[in-house]
Amino acid sequence: MPESPLLCSSPDTWLTCVMDNFDQFLLDHAAAEKKAAGMALSMLSHYPDRTRLVTAMSELAVEEMVHFREVIKHIQQRQLQLSADKKDPYVNEIRSWIRSDSEVYLLDRLLTGAVIEARGAERFALVSTALPRSELQRFYASLARSEARHFALFLDLAQEYFAEDIIDARWQELLIAEARCLQTLPIRAALH
Repeated sequence: MPESPLLCSSPDTWLTCVMDNFDQFLLDHAAAEKKAAGMALSMLSHYPDRTRLVTAMSELAVEEMVHFREVIKHIQQRQLQLSADKKDPYVNEIRSWIRSDSEVYLLDRLLTGAVIEARGAERFALVSTALPRSELQRFYASLARSEARHFALFLDLAQEYFAEDIIDARWQELLIAEARCLQTLPIRAALH
């Protein structure tokens, strides 16, 4: 699993909140997987001329939907029901940093995707360590590895299309902003 680039860890209070409200967390997790698949489809639709990106995002969309299906199984085992998706304050804040200039729009989409996936990897790993040994615990450990691969994929795709110095400067800006964001948003029983 690639080393986390994040500048701060999720607070212990986040994990406590998740474990105390695990049903709510599962429902939010399902919505996050569905949105991640939609984001991957959006990326490949916007950049049909970027062959490697199209291939990577089509595979990512499928993987995210497999994760969604697996979360649904756990939700149904608990006799819970999905509800309408809610806005994710963390993801909305991160996505608000995407610059609209066509020269950097793709770069920012890739790097914000990497940041979100890196935070997901960290948080799924925390959840997996807090759960008792079970199918659910193994599922979350597997998800942590998947999210880490995803953040590495987004960085790799950025390197395919942009110069290293441009990537590094923006990456550091986004990591600093993400750390500030994480420390200011309220704690919720949610992935982000």
